[in-house]
Amino acid sequence: MATVLTEVSEGVGVLTINRPEAKNSVDLATTEELAAAVDDFEARNDVVVLVLTGAGGTFCAGMDLKAFSRGERPSLPGRGFAGLTEAPPTKPLIAAVEGWALAGGFELVLTCDLVVASREARFGIPEVKRSLVAAGGGVLRLPKALPYQRAMEMALTGDPMGAEEAHRFGLVNTLTEPGGALEGARALASRIAANGPLAIRATKQLVAGAVRWTDRELLDHQATVTEAVFSSADAQEGARAFAEKRAPVWRGV
Repeated sequence: MATVLTEVSEGVGVLTINRPEAKNSVDLATTEELAAAVDDFEARNDVVVLVLTGAGGTFCAGMDLKAFSRGERPSLPGRGFAGLTEAPPTKPLIAAVEGWALAGGFELVLTCDLVVASREARFGIPEVKRSLVAAGGGVLRLPKALPYQRAMEMALTGDPMGAEEAHRFGLVNTLTEPGGALEGARALASRIAANGPLAIRATKQLVAGAVRWTDRELLDHQATVTEAVFSSADAQEGARAFAEKRAPVWRGV
């Protein structure tokens, strides 16, 4: 079964992470499929706007920790986690969020240009609870989306934020009733797709550049800071503890 489903309708391309049995957590195979699907949509003239969502009532639970504990990392050189966080598409990307968007899943949301979420959606970067760092852009983009102190609280505690609060801060554009996020994202995408495609891409480039122009420099610096964390014994212990459903025992190495 394909781990990424795609469809196109009236200028809108929808990408669905299709691993509901694993809460749509991302492994290397899913990363490669998602990157290929984004590249295909980028090249198609009949696709003006992209929507990213997850199957089965969950957006994405982040990195597949079971795969990570086996030594697998779901990222691509120059493209980052899920093939997206370091190299977003040039076309507008809308997140349609139901349920949980955690860890790398929340980093995918932060990579998107617009967010439509169910009122029951929840967002978080709980990596510190597994002795990891939200290195897919989470700790870099979150302070640009939220006030510094609130972003720091989320990053250091690993505790989640509800959709209502995220909407109040402007992180979520539109709230929907449960089950309505994809429909809401399609409606927003249709409003965008009615406009000139060249103007849309140029406008996204300029707006994103004004806000995120330091992302590349920061991502490069982040790699030097976090590599020791991801290579540590504690990182492996955090992943194993998750897979074994037990409390981790940290050693600080």
